[in-house]
Amino acid sequence: MTTVPEPDPIPAGRAGAASWAGQRERSNRGALRLMAWIAVHLGRRAARLLLLPITVYFLLFSPMAARHSRRYLARALGRAPGWRDRWRHLHAFASVVLDRIYFARGGPKDLRVEVQGGELVYAALASGRGAFMLGAHIGSFEALHAVGKGEQLPVAMVMYPDNARMIQGVLHAVAPELKLEIIAIGRPGSTLAIRDWLERGGLVGMLGDRLPPTSGAGGGAGGRGDLERLPFLGTPAVFGTGPLRLAQMLRRPLLFMVGLYLGGDRYQVRFEELADFSASAADPALREQELERALQDYVARLEALCREAPYNWFNFHDFWSEDGPRA
Repeated sequence: MTTVPEPDPIPAGRAGAASWAGQRERSNRGALRLMAWIAVHLGRRAARLLLLPITVYFLLFSPMAARHSRRYLARALGRAPGWRDRWRHLHAFASVVLDRIYFARGGPKDLRVEVQGGELVYAALASGRGAFMLGAHIGSFEALHAVGKGEQLPVAMVMYPDNARMIQGVLHAVAPELKLEIIAIGRPGSTLAIRDWLERGGLVGMLGDRLPPTSGAGGGAGGRGDLERLPFLGTPAVFGTGPLRLAQMLRRPLLFMVGLYLGGDRYQVRFEELADFSASAADPALREQELERALQDYVARLEALCREAPYNWFNFHDFWSEDGPRA
């Protein structure tokens, strides 16, 4: 059960770091459901055998994803990647997508998950005010389901719901009891919905390594004007400040989160404090400095993870804007 994005043509002026929005998922609903059935009824060991032909297929017949994988791996590894590196990258992605089924079903009996920094999450829940958790397209967000000690954490993902609908549909089919809370951004009332969720003591998860697909207001999550170009793996890349501004505006703690896939059946979930905007400065200049420090810290942590676990980063698009005009 895996998808690798294969870009559609992108209009002039829209290529670059936000080009992921123009991509379509390259997959087949019937194939996904078949793999989900095998995963549920025959077990993880049998399902993982299917990852071999899937990885071969995308390695040979998905040239755009392969090109972006090579570019990223060259930066993360500090050398030209060989076919084994590209294989490991795609196979890790396929493995993580497969394991979504087991995490979604709430019983990762076949998976070993180590949690670091879980006390930060429980402290945020105990406060009754909630917190923001900022991650990236690295490893598995679904691994957070293993953190709740048998109970699903009250996490709402802030995202663009038009992406990955097929994967979400399959997850609901194999785990109908899964409560997948999603707050759609880019729509009127998004910020109020996020505030209300936090007021109920919930956690808000966001991924900070993709940009809004269009310009405009952006429903409170930041428009295309909230962009910063920072060094990332040796080459400047564009990051959005929208998620951080939202946490700052709503005066909530901001945690860094990641669920690294360590190979085989092993995952490591980490939480670290990124910034505490609960008592954010009143002076606009100081608030901007606060924001800038938090963004630099986020990018530095993401870069360190890409070097530590290079096959875990799953942005198969033109992240460094090398195929078109820079943002």
